[in-house]
Amino acid sequence: MSVLMSLAMFPTNTVGSKSKEVSEVLNIIKNSGLKYQLTSMSTIVEAKTLKELLDLVNLCYLKLEELGCSRVYATLSFDIRISGENRIESKIKSVEKHIGEVSK
Repeated sequence: MSVLMSLAMFPTNTVGSKSKEVSEVLNIIKNSGLKYQLTSMSTIVEAKTLKELLDLVNLCYLKLEELGCSRVYATLSFDIRISGENRIESKIKSVEKHIGEVSK
């Protein structure tokens, strides 16, 4: 199985920049050992099971709670496929076959 998740998670109980809290969430993802790609609007993470990603989301939320965030906004979307791996890269390469290299 291959599961891709797009995750955006940040506190809404504070004003101003959220980069400190987003960095803490990204550090949890980075230390998970899973493949990930940071984008300007979300982070894409790849795992072998949905459970791995749901557990990761919970760890990210717990980190924000630990930082004193009393309200958290999160969006998640999943692409779940029975087979495959390295889909973060392969989906991009598939498009590049048609239009050439995309902005990186």
